[in-house]
Amino acid sequence: MNEDENTLKIAPKGSNEPVVENEEKAKNPRKRIVRSRAEMRAVASSDSRPRQTISFYRYVKIVDLDEFRNRLLDKLSSLDSLGRIYVAKEGINAQMNVPLVYWDKFDTWLQSQPELKGVPYKLAVDEGEMPSFYKLTIKKKPKVVADGLDDESFDVTDTGKYLTASEMNDYIDDEDAVVFDMRNNYEAEVGRFEGAVTSDDSVTFRDELKKTPELLKDHKDKKIAIYCTGGIRCEKASAWLKHNGFKDVRHLKGGIIDYKHQVEKQNLPNKFRGKNFVFDERLGERISEDVISTCHLCKENKSDTHYHCKNQICHALFIGCDDCIKNKKGYCAWYCRQVDKLPKNTKKKMARLYNSYVRKRQPFVKTRLAK
Repeated sequence: MNEDENTLKIAPKGSNEPVVENEEKAKNPRKRIVRSRAEMRAVASSDSRPRQTISFYRYVKIVDLDEFRNRLLDKLSSLDSLGRIYVAKEGINAQMNVPLVYWDKFDTWLQSQPELKGVPYKLAVDEGEMPSFYKLTIKKKPKVVADGLDDESFDVTDTGKYLTASEMNDYIDDEDAVVFDMRNNYEAEVGRFEGAVTSDDSVTFRDELKKTPELLKDHKDKKIAIYCTGGIRCEKASAWLKHNGFKDVRHLKGGIIDYKHQVEKQNLPNKFRGKNFVFDERLGERISEDVISTCHLCKENKSDTHYHCKNQICHALFIGCDDCIKNKKGYCAWYCRQVDKLPKNTKKKMARLYNSYVRKRQPFVKTRLAK
């Protein structure tokens, strides 16, 4: 590989050497180097060092948001960490991976930060064949989760009590309890707890929060357990439900990710069926061997593997079986395959027109082909 201003030096296979940017980038980790998505994926895939994928969050008051973001960016860049991190005045929400060779340094530094001391990590259930992330982005946001709620209108600290994995199993077996999935419809489609109530038409957390009090209105006096991927969405959701008159609301501590670890460590029955959808390159972690969803293309074969349409103008998220992915060459439809054959400049013009005049006028749909 020829080295230039936009090229990374890749550690030899099996090596613990760091992946280092060019000298200018090494001196200034905040310097933005522009690469295509394909180039960044190739660089991440070429780095053979084992990585640990984790997620963590904390609601904590952050006084100087710029200083906090820059502090994170400088240190995590120096440790070759990749991921997507949101920071806001109310706290932090992080999904990332860390080279195992740097794990001790990462853990020591993160736990020494006053805003993050004692923050627990959720460790990935399965790393997968591809890296979970291929770049590091740390973005300032109004909120760490886009919930659409006015935090001044209710007590956001009045959250429900936590449930352990064992207690969650008890709720699932209890006919007088209700288990509710606080995730989006495309997440619940590939995996959910036995007997869980799901919102079949919610494609964003913001939408689901608005609908949840109405969906559960007949169960206000029952015991309610809610769950999500790693727990952060349920923190706010439990307080919102209590504000709306639900008396007994509890939520699964650490979400589905930590549930899987507890089940294995404590030899508990696994009552989650299917995959846990995750918002990184893996798009899912296997929690049980059950496949509960069907291919969106043929609508016949069982599958719970997500793909993004290879036509970048479309980029729709869909579930595909092996046969359909092979036959359609990774595209979600015949016309997407034809569009992708057009000259690059033509596709750029089409993308601009589509984004300006079509996509903006449509409601947000993560998975266009979901039933």
